[in-house]
Amino acid sequence: MKLKQLLILASSAALVASCGPSKKLQDCEYKYNRLDSSYRALQRWYNLSHDSLVYYDAKIKAMQDQVVTQKVNNDMVVSQLRDLSVISTSQAESIKKSLENINGKDAYIKDLQSAMARKDSLTMNLVMNLKGAIGNLDDKDVDIKIDKDVVYIDISDKILFKSGSYEVTEGAKDVLGKVAKVLLNKPDIEFLVEGHTDNRPFRQGALMDNWDLSVKRATSIIRILQDQYHIPSSRMSASGRGEYVPVTTNDTEEGRAANRRTRIVILPQLDQFFKLLEKPDKQ
Repeated sequence: MKLKQLLILASSAALVASCGPSKKLQDCEYKYNRLDSSYRALQRWYNLSHDSLVYYDAKIKAMQDQVVTQKVNNDMVVSQLRDLSVISTSQAESIKKSLENINGKDAYIKDLQSAMARKDSLTMNLVMNLKGAIGNLDDKDVDIKIDKDVVYIDISDKILFKSGSYEVTEGAKDVLGKVAKVLLNKPDIEFLVEGHTDNRPFRQGALMDNWDLSVKRATSIIRILQDQYHIPSSRMSASGRGEYVPVTTNDTEEGRAANRRTRIVILPQLDQFFKLLEKPDKQ
C-alpha cells in the first residue's frame, strides 16, 4: 500500500513539474509578443515622424540658403554700383538699409522653423495619446500614422460593422469611445470620417452600390461620436470614398479586407500653426 501511494505521489509530482514550466513558457511568450507588438508600432511611428521632420528641415534649409545667396548677391551689386559711381554714397546707404530687411526675413524663417518644430511635437503627442488610449489592438485592425502632418486612424470594418451592413456593432463602440476621449481633449481639432470598401459589387435594399455603403458607414460613425460621446457636430465631416481609394490590391482576400476600412482624418489646423508662429515664446 505504501509503495502504491509513493508511486502516485511520484507521478503527481512529475505531472506538476512538467506543467509548471510549460505554463511559465506560455506566459513569457505572451508577454514577449505584446512587447514585440508595442515595439514594432513605436518603431513605425518613429519612422513616420522622422520622415516628416526631415521633409520640413529640407524645406527650411533651402529657404535659408536662398536668403543667404540673395544677400551676398545684393551686397555685390551695391558695391559694384558704388565703385562705378553709378549711384551716390547716400543712395548706396539707402539700398543697404532696404537690403537689411533680408535679416528680418531670416529671423522670420527661424521663427517658422521653431513653430514647425512645436507643431510637430503637438502632432506626435496626439498620436501617442491615441496609441495609448487604443492599446494593443492588432495593427491590421487599427492603424495610426502620420503622413505630411496629417494624422490618419484606419479602423478595419470587421471591428466596426457586420458584412454588408452600416450598423455599428457593440464591440466597435469600445474602440470609438477611446478615440473620442482623446479627440474631446483636443477641442480645436476638426476631422473627417471616410468610409472605404473593396471593389466587389454591392447592392442591398436602398443601397445601390459601394458609394452608398461607404457614405452610410461614415455617417453611422459620426452619429455615434456625436450622440454617445458628445463630440460637437461642427468639428466633424463625413465622406464616402467607395472602392476608389484602396490602400492595396483587391486581387486577394487579404487585400480586400485591408481596403474595407473606416478612416478618421485629423485635419491640420493652419490657424493654430500661425498662432504658434506669432507667439513662439508663449508655447
